[in-house]
Amino acid sequence: MQKKDCVFCHPDLEAKQRVIVSNDHCMFLQLEQSEIKGSQLEGAGLIVPKKHRETAFDLSREEWDATYTLLIEVKKYLDEKHQPQGYNIGWNCGEIGGQHIFHSHLHVIPRYEDEVMAGKGIRYLFKSTENIRVGKR
Repeated sequence: MQKKDCVFCHPDLEAKQRVIVSNDHCMFLQLEQSEIKGSQLEGAGLIVPKKHRETAFDLSREEWDATYTLLIEVKKYLDEKHQPQGYNIGWNCGEIGGQHIFHSHLHVIPRYEDEVMAGKGIRYLFKSTENIRVGKR
């Protein structure tokens, strides 16, 4: 099933987005700006299922397997093209989890040693003192 107005079901709806690699069940999408050397999110992109699935929890076993297979291919592509020194990989699920487009997507974010945030992983943001839960103060 696909949604008519979904930019992941229909990547051509976003003019600056393109499919880099794909397989039977999913594709790796990048925005033009991720191709700019030295940019904040150089090389970053998303692996999305071809069928509309709201979150990672809605993927079929075949889609999970295809995502893994494509992730390995994407890493080879990014290693060759951008030579990152590390990666962050993650899903945002649900509005409170930071998901803004409700079509499942796996963020693949190359990391570089010359970044200000080099060495800071996904948990760094959540462990900050600004992220104390309001009801727990």
